[in-house]
Amino acid sequence: MSPLGPSQPLILQTADGRSLPAWAAMPDGPLRGAVVVLQEIFGVNSHIRAVTERFAARGFAALAPALFHQFDPTGPLGVELGYTEADVQAGLRLKAQAEALPPPGVQQDIHAAVDWLATTTGQKVGVVGFCWGGLLAWRAACQLPQLSAAVCYYGGGMTRPEERSRSPLCPVMAHFGRQDAHIPLDSVQAFDQVQPQAQVLVYDADHGFNCGQRGSYDDASALVARDRTLAFLDAQLGG
Repeated sequence: MSPLGPSQPLILQTADGRSLPAWAAMPDGPLRGAVVVLQEIFGVNSHIRAVTERFAARGFAALAPALFHQFDPTGPLGVELGYTEADVQAGLRLKAQAEALPPPGVQQDIHAAVDWLATTTGQKVGVVGFCWGGLLAWRAACQLPQLSAAVCYYGGGMTRPEERSRSPLCPVMAHFGRQDAHIPLDSVQAFDQVQPQAQVLVYDADHGFNCGQRGSYDDASALVARDRTLAFLDAQLGG
């Protein structure tokens, strides 16, 4: 059974002593595994909270750490942006701040979330990230041996040469959109060639196709990707 009640904010502690807010969603029944959900550049907003809660509805203990909180601690979960052009620009500025942090950067925040789930639930832990979170999920798969699976949705930057040369420590599934102008298809194909152990899946969709709050949302692709993700997590986290 769930070690906590229903969806709620909580506070984690990072290795460098910071308090890190996160949104937790726990199933009512037996656990099928545990998942860290990694945000886009828009913070732990309503979309990311909904994704976290959908994983809980499917039986996974789910936790979304607020990775921008150290830059803007306003509100219980820090940054919560929408999807206007002004929001995009604000999110890009915050991402630049996060990417400029000295190593390990926000990976220590992800590590704190992974450790909390593993300790609290006793389950194998996977990570699922979207956009910038997809890149972070890929990096986590290559840096955190505690992870048992990683799923990257249109991970911005993960197909660049310096990123695709990394070596994952756990099974990886990656979803990309064929119409995504932010992630060139030839770079996806290059990633697939040098990472044959990763499951690279391409959809006739644009960037952000999983987010119902974006104009690029594609219901058919989102549903197929969801079913593949759940089957993958069941295979890697179950048992």
